[in-house]
Amino acid sequence: PGLPVGAVFAVLLAMGLVASLGGGVRWGLLNEILAKGGYLPGRSVFNMMSGLTQIAGFATGGALLAALSPRVCLLLSAALYLTAALALRLGLSARPPRSAGRPSASATWRANSTLWSDRSRRLTYLGLWLPNGMVVGCESLYVSYAPHAAGTLFACGALGMFAGDVTVGRLLPPGVRRRLATPLLLLLAVPYLAFAVHPPLPLAALCVTLASAGFGASLVQQERLMDLTPGELAGQALGLHSSGMLTMQGVSAAAAGAVAQLTTPATGMALMAAGSVAVTLVLAAAGRRTPRPLITPAPAAVEGSARSR
Repeated sequence: PGLPVGAVFAVLLAMGLVASLGGGVRWGLLNEILAKGGYLPGRSVFNMMSGLTQIAGFATGGALLAALSPRVCLLLSAALYLTAALALRLGLSARPPRSAGRPSASATWRANSTLWSDRSRRLTYLGLWLPNGMVVGCESLYVSYAPHAAGTLFACGALGMFAGDVTVGRLLPPGVRRRLATPLLLLLAVPYLAFAVHPPLPLAALCVTLASAGFGASLVQQERLMDLTPGELAGQALGLHSSGMLTMQGVSAAAAGAVAQLTTPATGMALMAAGSVAVTLVLAAAGRRTPRPLITPAPAAVEGSARSR
């Protein structure tokens, strides 16, 4: 109780650093243990379960806040994180390291430079970081926009993510899916333009649900990233994706908050969405001017075995 705001920010910064590292480890491990071409359906399983638990979590959290203090709810959340860590420690089998030698910042920098040197990978990274991050800036204003119904908007967002991930990860054939990155990114942002007229809560919840289905674009983009990346750099590539995504989400949330302070939360959401649309269209135009690399399609047997988020 009474923890200064600066100390809260320091805790959140530390959590973000750990989450970034954990993302690279987790997704690199997933790519390693699944058969070739199985990353997207495997990642979709993760995302699908994440959407379900977020829906349940927002509902449960709202109910707990009505009966308990925010401090107690945060402590319960920390206990659940520790339980999950214990389950991972006991449940995952030991695996050999992906690379030998002593880890160093210079080695990481060299690998990131290699990943960034290819134009196709560079555009893929920007597509993963920028449009997504700006829409997370919209989400960061839910509490300001609807203080007494923010949980509803967050739950609707999780529901939309779930629907988008099921559709992209399980229902769409590979040939169709690879053409939908730009349309899905536009879907991610365009519904938020309606917030310019400050829609009532039911319409706002519908817009959030529709927009969040566009997060399925990240599955298409990550599949492309894996196709463009040598196997020995897969974990590094996913770690760079995770750290860049979290960074841009934080920057966009701060920018959205600054705009909202100068205008209104609704205007801030609409402006961030307009920025996301503009970036998506610029990246799509740049992608059309980039020679298409040869991408080997995933084996049909793997693709049909476990499509989900």
